Amino acid sequence: MQLAWIEDSGLDARGEGPTLADLAAVGVLYERLPDDDFQGALDRLKAARGYVAQDVIELRPDTPNLDGLLAKFKDEHLHRDDEVRFVLDGEGIFDIRGADERWIRVQVERGDLIVVPADLYHRFFLTERRQIRCVRLFKDAAGWVPEYRA
Repeated sequence: MQLAWIEDSGLDARGEGPTLADLAAVGVLYERLPDDDFQGALDRLKAARGYVAQDVIELRPDTPNLDGLLAKFKDEHLHRDDEVRFVLDGEGIFDIRGADERWIRVQVERGDLIVVPADLYHRFFLTERRQIRCVRLFKDAAGWVPEYRA
């Protein structure tokens, strides 16, 4: 995982970039999970937080209508359910509204688990590689839809 502020030079008033504490301040959970037992860790998370559904999503350069799919998540939005992703392969970028309203850029890769809590504004992009494969967890089997910021 890589973190950066994106409105400025990447440094805060102390001359430092964002930290896991900055993510935690807005309710974002980040963990690095082991390759050999990620399902056990996901099962514990499901039990602790009430997630009832799990699936795998994959986006690749040859995914039909990839640009159309990505367009749904490039603008600032939130969901009424947590957005949970465990990255199996590839990489993606979450821009998350920090406590001070600045964007925190979180680049996730294989082995990264991120939980963006319900009702937190964020955006999502793929990197130039344009490929990611993730496990998703949901509290509601119907999943979620984006609600865009006015």
